[in-house]
Formats: sequence, C-alpha cells, structure tokens
Amino acid sequence: MINKKNVWFVTLCSLILVLTIYYVTMPDSSLEDVSNTDVVETSTVVNESTALVALRVEEDEKVLERMEELQTILLNETASVEEKNVAYEELMTINMNKGLEEKIQENIKQTINYDSFVKINGEQINVVVASKDHNTEIANKIIRLVQNEFETKKYITVKFQ
Repeated sequence: MINKKNVWFVTLCSLILVLTIYYVTMPDSSLEDVSNTDVVETSTVVNESTALVALRVEEDEKVLERMEELQTILLNETASVEEKNVAYEELMTINMNKGLEEKIQENIKQTINYDSFVKINGEQINVVVASKDHNTEIANKIIRLVQNEFETKKYITVKFQ
C-alpha cells in the first residue's frame, strides 16, 4: 500500500539523485577561463587544474557509489526503520557536506584567487590548492577562511599541488 510518506520519501530520493547527476555532469568552469592566445599559459593552467579535476571525479565516483548504497537501503522493504533512518541521515550529511565543500571552494576562488579542491570528512577538512608555490601565508589565509565556516574547531590541512 502506497501512502503519502512513501511517495514523499521516493520523491526526495529522486530529487537528490537528479541533483547529484546534474552536479557530476556540469562542465568544469575553471577550464572556460583559459585564454587561447597564449599557448604556454594555457598549458600551465590546464595542467594545474587537471589534478583538481581528477580529485573531483574520483571523489564524485565514491560519493555516487555510497549514495546508491544508501538509496538501496532506503528502498529495501526488509530493512528496519532504524537502518533506513541511519541511511537517510548519512545521505543528508553527504549532501550537506557537498554543498559546503562547493561553497568553500568558491570562497577560496573569490577571496584568494586560487582553484581548489575541498574534502570534508567529519572533523577533518582537506584543501588541495592548484599552485606550485608553497606559500605559508596563503595557507594560513585559507585555513582561517575555512574555519570561519564552522562554529567548532576543525582540523584543516592545506596542500599545494
């Protein structure tokens, strides 16, 4: 028997899946900013952002796989209510972290003018910056910028690549 809760739940899961697929298939906007007039500069910019793109693709694949597992649990009729609640909470945490990661990446791009990749894993936040310069001043600015997004103290690492 289909009730309103089941319909609402399936609709929400479908929306999450559609938004995830949309995000994964979006073009990388950082590659659109590259000027075609200077071949040397274009080559350098593409090489720096290639590492970030690879990190994003790898992470997106992991997230999609985990989301599929969680959705399978949610749609499984034999799963207990507690298992479904845990899966739902984890799914919401994944979506919340994904949005926060994108916000932090955009803040770094706008404030410090560097492309970056951000991964939130509980209390640990890893930031990979597309730069050959290993500048401690910039790393400190990034750490402060990221920490400002949270009320509690986080363990933040910055890696230049």
